[in-house]
Amino acid sequence: MSAPFEERSGVVPCGTPWGRWYQTLEEVFIEVQVPPGTVTKDVRCRLQSRHIALSVRGQEVLQGKLFDSTVTDEGTWTLEDRKLIRIVLMKTNRDAGNCWTSLLENEYAADPWVQDQMQRKLTLERFQRENPGFDFSGAEISGNYSKGGPDFSSLEK
Repeated sequence: MSAPFEERSGVVPCGTPWGRWYQTLEEVFIEVQVPPGTVTKDVRCRLQSRHIALSVRGQEVLQGKLFDSTVTDEGTWTLEDRKLIRIVLMKTNRDAGNCWTSLLENEYAADPWVQDQMQRKLTLERFQRENPGFDFSGAEISGNYSKGGPDFSSLEK
């Protein structure tokens, strides 16, 4: 059994009734499938630090308190090909230990296996950032990687 890992982008998506969401160390991405032919005036999207509200053609699609805080001024949404809304939220806490387990506080949680794969991915992303000369793209993590994995910053170089 494996999480639905997308090799091309390196994301571990969490499926929802309206689309999917996924995350990196810095951002949370939300992709919402909307009826073909949707135009921007059909969309109402309100992004706040801890809240999100999205409606399309007067129908509420997504609304609630986010799992963790985001940078309000840096949240964006776009309508792509008149059938997909992509929302990008910038995490306030951008370390590998901040793996969102759900999109909203009590909704759209990743199942335990997907959560595990998300945490592994964020830990690898952290290792890549800390060691820019190394390629971690084919790396596997085992052992203690929860909360961002081990901290090697105090080791002598």
